[in-house]
Amino acid sequence: MARIAGITLPPDKRIEIGLTYIYGIGRSKSRQLLDEAKIDRNKKVKALSEDEVNKIRQIIEKREKIEGDLRKEVTLNIKRLVDIGCYRGLRHKKKLPVRGQRTKTNARTRKGVKGQRIKKLKETAKKA
Repeated sequence: MARIAGITLPPDKRIEIGLTYIYGIGRSKSRQLLDEAKIDRNKKVKALSEDEVNKIRQIIEKREKIEGDLRKEVTLNIKRLVDIGCYRGLRHKKKLPVRGQRTKTNARTRKGVKGQRIKKLKETAKKA
């Protein structure tokens, strides 16, 4: 059982995929880490030796900002945008798409479920 950065990696996955369970590490960064540690990408997590796990752990601690530190940095960046009142900050504040996507249709994950709007319309129609 491999634990890196407080995350238990799934034992039946390849190490290349298993490392992506750590917030801040994607496929390309995972490949770079494994190449630097000289570990086969296709090796299963449960087949790793303690020495290999320690190599990966040391490289990650030395080079990468992951998990709590990265989440904190992202949150502070968003808070800074909101505080200075720039356009992106206002979009974050209103919980709307930030990067120029359309909102007339789509954007449901940011705006909310359509059913809530229909429910609201029915309530206003009853009152009138």
